[in-house]
Amino acid sequence: MPLLPKFIITTSGYFRMGMVNQHRDLLEGDERCIGGGYYRFDHVSARLMLDRSSWDFGIPKWHYLDRIKVPSYLRGMRIIYQYDDNTPDFVVNDELEVEYY
Repeated sequence: MPLLPKFIITTSGYFRMGMVNQHRDLLEGDERCIGGGYYRFDHVSARLMLDRSSWDFGIPKWHYLDRIKVPSYLRGMRIIYQYDDNTPDFVVNDELEVEYY
């Protein structure tokens, strides 16, 4: 099975991403997931583009969070989730307090 660029968000507010087979491969310990999808980098615009949904966990439930914990190597990047329908993009940096770890 090929490795794909996937991300998840957890109930404790962690944003995790990596090249994995299954979204659940990004969970640590007894964490619970509240959605995920796929990512791609737009280095020219310094953006991390997120879209689609996890087959197991569904689309990210951003409204469950006030703060998101993002890996420090993403500092300076705009994180944008694009919905499949006509819903406006969710700009993580504008909508949630971002903490780097």
